[in-house]
Amino acid sequence: MSSENEDIKRVLALCFRGEDTLDALDLERMLSFDMGWLTPDQATEAVQALIRTGWLTGEEEKLSPIDQFQDSVTPLGWHPRPEHLYKPKTYTKDSIDTSTIEQTPAKVPKVEQKKSIPNLQTDDDDPRARTTKRLLKFIARSSGLAAEEVQRRAARKQRALQHVTAWMALALVAREQGLEMNSVIEALS
Repeated sequence: MSSENEDIKRVLALCFRGEDTLDALDLERMLSFDMGWLTPDQATEAVQALIRTGWLTGEEEKLSPIDQFQDSVTPLGWHPRPEHLYKPKTYTKDSIDTSTIEQTPAKVPKVEQKKSIPNLQTDDDDPRARTTKRLLKFIARSSGLAAEEVQRRAARKQRALQHVTAWMALALVAREQGLEMNSVIEALS
């Protein structure tokens, strides 16, 4: 098995130690913040690449490695090469060296990629909850992002921060996109 595949096996063995499944967000957090191997953007790219190439399987809320990699030995002080994680070779059960085989798009499994956009959780008691759709469209139009992408990012922030309202998650996305916050506040009123 190539050193690239060995890196991926070690990373998955370390991340899934004692766990059968992990949320994609938890896996990204481990790769970026806990282990410090990747930036948050690289970690997102790496998790999606590992799903596309067959190393991870399942829905984004319940990902699991395609095989048991607990027998991977991790030397002291080891860390993976980032490009091995966000540009992985397609997983094969055989122990052949896949670095000499040219990767073709036809080999990439397509069933495991989740396409649905997570919904924002709104609180009916909050008077600003009615403005979330309008705010979402405003942010999408102002930032140039698709409305689905703005909704996905806001839902991700809402899951990560747990007690944040939908409009606050949208405001955080707007701030992240460098939008003028006064216009966001006006869109909320």
